[in-house]
Amino acid sequence: MVDGNAVLHRAYYALPDWRNRSGEATAGVYGFLSMLLKAISELKPTHLAIVFDHPGPTFRHLMYVGYQVNREKERQVSEDIWGQVDKLKIVFERMKVPVFQVEGVEADDVIGTLCQKLAGNSNTPHRLPPKLGGREEGGEKKELEVIVITGDKDLMQLVNERVKLYMPQKGLSDAVLVDTNKVFEKMGVHPGQIVDYKALVGDSSDNYPGVTGIGPKTAIHLLAEYGGFEGVYRVISTSPLTPLQKFGEGNKRGEVDGTKGLSDQVIKRLINGYESGELSKRLATIKTDVPISIDVDKMKIPDEQMMMKVFEEMGYKSLMGRVIVKKNQEKLF
Repeated sequence: MVDGNAVLHRAYYALPDWRNRSGEATAGVYGFLSMLLKAISELKPTHLAIVFDHPGPTFRHLMYVGYQVNREKERQVSEDIWGQVDKLKIVFERMKVPVFQVEGVEADDVIGTLCQKLAGNSNTPHRLPPKLGGREEGGEKKELEVIVITGDKDLMQLVNERVKLYMPQKGLSDAVLVDTNKVFEKMGVHPGQIVDYKALVGDSSDNYPGVTGIGPKTAIHLLAEYGGFEGVYRVISTSPLTPLQKFGEGNKRGEVDGTKGLSDQVIKRLINGYESGELSKRLATIKTDVPISIDVDKMKIPDEQMMMKVFEEMGYKSLMGRVIVKKNQEKLF
């Protein structure tokens, strides 16, 4: 599965400003397809789906007026990038690769929903119905492995035993396969705590605040100690020494009230920043219940001949020599 906008953005800036005879930018399309071929060669998937953001506002814009305002400015400056989405949609239509784009939600939410439908939730027993490709094996349904190509760390919250991320590190190369251990290595928290981390720290790229004064190190400490956003505030709310009127009185907190190791300054910041933190958590949480239907049979990766034909029509001769698709694997993109 490909996070279309994230990959297109990375591909566009990784290549020179290529244009066709009509002056239209083409670097994003070429780079996107180049990155996709590299991933196919390395991961050898059996299925493929592309997900793009819908151009209209999402429920997050309605929830918070400042959401992604900095990206709107970037969108105006980089219209060349986003103008290539329609070109890519045409390419994948020719290849018979499904493209998902849902009004009112982001690509992340569509990806989250597809991951839930295809791989389920690793925290609960899950079996795929036959129409989703589950295979009989001793009476059991074999789970699918889903790999998402993206550069977006927000999607780390989706990672579990059957969902991984394939994240390019430099331009179009040096991609890393991110599993649960790699999420903890990179972020200092587990996949299930990514949303709580965002709630505390905020996100400058999406322009939501988090809790003012709480940085990454403090957030990691809080989550390691108290589990999640609600756990942090549960301890504070039950402590007899944390109301605002108690600050500055020299009270010493300890084992009794459960806040050992937290300074009055940190607790005060948490109390003052609860509303913005709670809002940030809602903004950061990826939906997994977007109303979409899927047919896995229509998500099969295109054969070599079809890809070669499309690349030839586009004049991408260098990509034609890189078409390598091996089947009989157990991964679903």
